[in-house]
Order: sequence, then C-alpha cells, then structure tokens
Amino acid sequence: MTSARAFAAPSAKEGLIETHIQRREVGPHDIEIEIQFCGVCHSDLHTARNEWEVWPTVYPCVPGHEIAGQVGKVGNQVSSFREGDLVAVGCMVDSCGECASCQESLEQYCDAGTTVFTYNSPDPHNTAPVTYGGYSEKIVVNERFVLRVPKDLDLASAAPLLCAGITLYSPLRHWQAGPGKKVGIVGLGGLGHMGVKLSHALGAETVLFTRSDSKKEDGMRLGADAVVVSGNEDEMQTHSRSFDLIISTVANSHNLDPYISLLNRDGTLVLVGAPEHPHPSPTVFNLILRRGSLAGSAIGGIAETQEMLDFCSERGIVSDIELIPIQKINEAYERMLKGDVKYRFVIDMRSLKAGK
Repeated sequence: MTSARAFAAPSAKEGLIETHIQRREVGPHDIEIEIQFCGVCHSDLHTARNEWEVWPTVYPCVPGHEIAGQVGKVGNQVSSFREGDLVAVGCMVDSCGECASCQESLEQYCDAGTTVFTYNSPDPHNTAPVTYGGYSEKIVVNERFVLRVPKDLDLASAAPLLCAGITLYSPLRHWQAGPGKKVGIVGLGGLGHMGVKLSHALGAETVLFTRSDSKKEDGMRLGADAVVVSGNEDEMQTHSRSFDLIISTVANSHNLDPYISLLNRDGTLVLVGAPEHPHPSPTVFNLILRRGSLAGSAIGGIAETQEMLDFCSERGIVSDIELIPIQKINEAYERMLKGDVKYRFVIDMRSLKAGK
C-alpha cells in the first residue's frame, strides 16, 4: 500500500481536515490516477454529514466522485490506457461484472448489489474499511471503470460531467428526449444547469423550473426555451398537461404534485435529486388520470458515461464552475447550502500538494 494526502471528514459534526490515507498498489488491471481536479457534489455534503439514513457514513470519510486527472501508472495487463492519458472516474469503481445489468453495461444497477461506489462503500480490496474518494492526490481504479476524457474538453470544467452530467444525460436518453419532445428541468444547480444544456443539445423543447425570478436570465443563457417560476401559479398553469418528461434535480424534500399535473398523457416525472427526508406522497389521481409515471434514475453505466463525454466534446458542453483550493472545502459546503455557486465547485488538487 502507498500513502496519499487527502481531505477527510472525521465525523458528522466536524469539518473536513487534511490527513493521509492508504491506496492499494497497482494490480495487473489497475490504473493509478494523479488527480488534478475533483468536482464537489451535494452527495459529498450529505455523506460527510451522515444525512442519508439508508447509507450510513463510515468515518473517516473522503468524498469526491467527479474525478479528472492523468494516468500515473498502469498495471502490466492494461492495454487501453497509457501513462499521461487524460482520464476520469465517476461515482463507481467496481461491480460484479457478471449479472444481467452488468452485462448490459448498466453497472450502476448491479443485480448482485455489489456496485462499489467511489467513496463510502465496503472496500473489496481491504485497503481500508470503505472506499475513499477524489478529495485526494491520487486514486487506484480498475481499468473497466476509468473513462477517457476527450482532449478538447477543459479538464477542470469536465470533472462535474462524471456525476452532474451523466445523472442528467442518462434519463434524457432513456426517456428519448429530442426533437418533438417537451422536457422540464426542475432546479438550476449543479445538476439542473447540466440538464438544461444537455436537453437543449439533444433538440428537445426545454423549460427550466426555478423558485427564483433572478435565475431567468441564466436559464435562457444556458439553453432553456422558457423559464417558469415554480411558485407562480399562473406561469405553472400555462404549461398544464404539456410535458413528455420532467426531471427533478432538487435535493430537498418537496411536493411533487405541481409537476405531475404538468405531465402530458403518458408523461414521466423522474427524480434524480436525493433528499435527506422523503418527499410527501403524491396524489394518486394525478398519475391515474393521465397514465403518468413517477420514476427514479441513478447515474449511467460506464459505456453510457463515455458516450456522454464524447457527446459533450462534440457539442462543446462542460459545466459552469468555480475553481477552489481544497482548503476552502468547508466554506464551499456552507455556500452550497445557500445556493451560492454557479454552478459547480471544482477543487484544484494542486492546492493539496502545495499545502496552501
């Protein structure tokens, strides 16, 4: 094993601090990545503060699953990557590889329940009690879970594509967003702004829902055809029974009925934001009377994530970011809670090595 510098949460009540963690040696099919940038996801905050009852946090916790960097070492049986390649790692680093879902390149839904997430999952290599994420100077990952970053994408701005990007791209593709379809994106945060960009790029009529009138200009700049203030009943009613697909990116518990009522017959409301408390149960008749669907979606499989990166390269799509040093991560968490970021914090990992 080798030692690596990292930032970790010692407990749910303490801020993240600098520490050292252990990384496994590079095996035959492994790649060691020198992490250059790591996006900051709301899931990082939830996990660091142990806010998900269904997924208790094991401490110390090293978050980070929007990882972009450069190949440092490769195992002796790795043929698809070489030292110096620009690569990325998203929300998972392993799965059983044998079940129907894994065979269909849907590793995120591994039927055996053995998806290994990038952090806070039992570590199958026994390097530590759980996996440690990207708030670190390096990480070792099986080559099957490493993505190639197209050279024309800015590496820092591409990092959030590994969660925020694929989390929206996957349901947009699954529910066939494109020309002739009307798509709503609820929330203009790290996930939502990627949803607007990707839906627009796929050719769908795209409507942004936001609580704030001040976000209208940004929504239009990002590619929305219309922006609706969700608290304005008249604006909401203008779009009654017209949506084929609505994706809610909101990570707080909220009433789903206003959005279900906007679905067309056979429309679908998809939840991708994961709140710490359950949403209130929706009114069943809202679904029954329009043959509507309420669905959930996780990230995408490895193949679809690579497809998304290539699509973004072709269309010139990256995340809008604010680059921060690792030493400001606790401040960034507090700003995230206030919505004070446009639209994704990304950690410049050079700051960890510099120790500034």
